[in-house]
Parts: sequence; C-alpha cells; structure tokens
Amino acid sequence: MSVLPRNFARLASTSAAGKHKVVVIGGGAGGLAAANQIYNAFKSQGKTLGDGDVAIIDANKNHDYQPGWTIVGSGLADKQSYRKPLDSLISPHFAHIPQNASAFEPGANQVVLADGSKVSYDYLVVAAGIQINWDNIKGLRNAIADPLKSKVSTIYSYETADKTWDLVRNHKGEGEAIFTQPLGVIKCAGAPQKVAYMSDSFWKSQAETSNNHSTFITGMPSMFAVPDYAKALNAIREKKGIDALFNTNLVEIKPDEKVAVFEVVAGEDKGKKIEKEYGILHAVPQMGPLDWIKKSPLADSVGWVDVDQGTLQHKKYDNVFSLGDSSSLPTSKTAAAITGQTPVLTHNLVTLMETGKVGNAIYDGYTSCPLFTGRGELLLAEFKYGAQRKESFGRFTDQTVPNRLFYHLTKDIMPRAYFSRMLKGEWYGPRTIFPPSFLPS
Repeated sequence: MSVLPRNFARLASTSAAGKHKVVVIGGGAGGLAAANQIYNAFKSQGKTLGDGDVAIIDANKNHDYQPGWTIVGSGLADKQSYRKPLDSLISPHFAHIPQNASAFEPGANQVVLADGSKVSYDYLVVAAGIQINWDNIKGLRNAIADPLKSKVSTIYSYETADKTWDLVRNHKGEGEAIFTQPLGVIKCAGAPQKVAYMSDSFWKSQAETSNNHSTFITGMPSMFAVPDYAKALNAIREKKGIDALFNTNLVEIKPDEKVAVFEVVAGEDKGKKIEKEYGILHAVPQMGPLDWIKKSPLADSVGWVDVDQGTLQHKKYDNVFSLGDSSSLPTSKTAAAITGQTPVLTHNLVTLMETGKVGNAIYDGYTSCPLFTGRGELLLAEFKYGAQRKESFGRFTDQTVPNRLFYHLTKDIMPRAYFSRMLKGEWYGPRTIFPPSFLPS
C-alpha cells in the first residue's frame, strides 16, 4: 500500500488544474487567517473539508509581519525575525498554487492565473492586499534604492525598513528630518507618525543628537481620523517639538539636491508647490487598489473589491467575499482590522456553504492602530465605523494616554501571537482568542 506524502494536496495543486470548494487569493494576514478559520469551522462540526478543498493562490516566497517594520525602523529588532517562508505557514491540508492571480471570471467561477491557466471555485475569498504606487512620487523609487547617499528611506518595504534605522541613528542634525504621510488610503495609517516619534525619542536619548529637529508633513487634514485620538496625538507632537504641515502632499524628491517638493491639497493655497531641504527624509509612498483588481468585475468605482460593509459578501456575486486591504470596507487597513473581519466572513461564508443563505454576523468596522509615541510608550487607538472609539481596555485606563503596558504588548507579545494564533485562524477579534457565539464551538 502506498502512502501519500503529508503535503500531497499542496504538491498536487501546483499545476493549478481542477476545482476547489474555497479559493483564497493571497497568503497574507487576511488570506491565511480566513483559510484556517474556515477549515477550523468545518472541523469543529465534524465536517472536515478534504485535502485540497481549500486552495491559496500566492506567488510570494515569504510572508512578512509588516507591523514589525516600524520596530525595525526604530532599531529595536532585525527584519529577519518578522519573515517566514510562506510555504511553512500554509496548512498541509490546503492546496498552494504558487502563482499570482491576474483576473477574475466570476460568471464562470474561475480565477485566471499569471500564466493564463484557470482555477475553478465554488466560493472565493479575496485577500490580495494593497498596491504600493512607488512611481506616484517622482524620484522616490530611485531615492530609496540608493543605499545611503540619498538620505531617503521608508519602512513600507522589507528591503528598506532597516535603512530607515541606519539613517536615523547616523543623523547628527545635518539638516531637517522630514517625515511624510500621503493623502489617501494607506495601510497602517499611523505608521508614518510612529517613525517620527520613535526617531525623536532616540535622538533625545543621545547627547550628540538631542538637538535634532524634525517636521511631520501630511496630506491629511489632521494627525488621525478619530477626533479624540487626533487631539491627543497633536498634543504629543507639539510637546515633543515636532513641527507639522497638514494638507500638504509629497510629490517629488530631488535626492542630489536633498530637496523634497510638496503640493498643498486643500485650502486657499491649494495647488501651491513648496520645496523643503532635508537632512533625512522618511517618505511614505502612495497606495491604492491592485491594477488587475481595479479592472475586474469585482471592483467598485475606486477599484476595491465591492463588498457589503457588514457581511463582507460581494454586492453582486453571492459566492464571493473579501477582507483586508483589498476590500472596500470603509475602515483603516490594519492587521487588527482583519482579526475582527475574519470571524464574520467565516460565519457568513460557512453558513452560505451549508444552507444556501449567508450568515447573520455583522462586522462593525473594528480596527486598531497601536501608535508608538516614544521608547517605552504607546497609544492604543481602537475604533469602529463612524470614527467611534471601541476600546478593549477603556474601563481600566484612558487609551488616549500612552503607557508602557501597551508598548510591550505591541512590541513583544503581538508578533508572537500573530504567527502562533492569528495566522492559524485562532484569533477572533479584539477581545478574545475564543470563538464568538456566532461561530461553532
């Protein structure tokens, strides 16, 4: 009698042939969490899905804990510690198709792959992430690729997160340190100012850099989308002596001249160009929907996967769901948001698979942004749709005030929980690691 290898489903799937019950686009936080939670939901009912019934489509070799890049850019961790081979995180019960998707044919229940082959599905989960538009800021791509001479970096890529720390620790006050945030949607929208605070904190701890000065320049109208947190963060910024410009967007970098060009995006001076010299520049690229999704039948008018903001079910195709950065959900695009979205998607999709009707779980928009405000302190912003606070620890402490507990929770505990619980489908939202009442127990 022959014995099939443990990862037979994965090996058999690399040809991309055949049909799967559930196809998941993306092996990031949303894709892995959803795939595992869907599988676990069936298993808990004694209705285990077969090997290969769930397929994950993703060509990436590695999976990164992206919230850790802020920590790397602050000199508190090596980037390698937040990277794992993607294949090592995919259950042997799942098929892994190591290609990128390139198109959807929802009328035929098929996904078109980069090589032109097609994968069929009964149900589709889109967790494809967000596109970083490196070329939307003139000169950015070449500037960040320069090892040190350009003095430009960003924590928004694995390749350059550690360059940020190199520039910060070697900056001795030769010119202004400028930190930017673009107008529009980005993932982890609090990260641009986290880097500014953590850099300032490091410089003030060293005698030779204690007089370094920095400016935070954002295309947004305030420090944060939630008024209470915006007020608190603005006060923190002012206390630290960090200058700020609002409604001002980075549009060009001239690395040879060490000049950044900005454009005012609102108010009486809208359209006005401003040039600023920099000593170091932390530049956050513009982001948006993936081009191939934008062109697909699943996209809304902007390019996000068009889903109901409560059920996460597609508005036109009942057997399609989406979560995370590629979805149209009107909330901040963070890993924390995915912890709230995954159990809702799981319940609604599994109920649809079993009964033909979508489940009744509703996502309330929960997301979280842990904002490092200095070494040893962190402001934990948690909120839901309508910019309403939804705090896990609000009964015990004022979450608009940074504290050390949240700092260590975010820096030391969350990275471990991410790999050991969340990606395995064992994290069910902001308050619990146990399944909510609407999931099978």
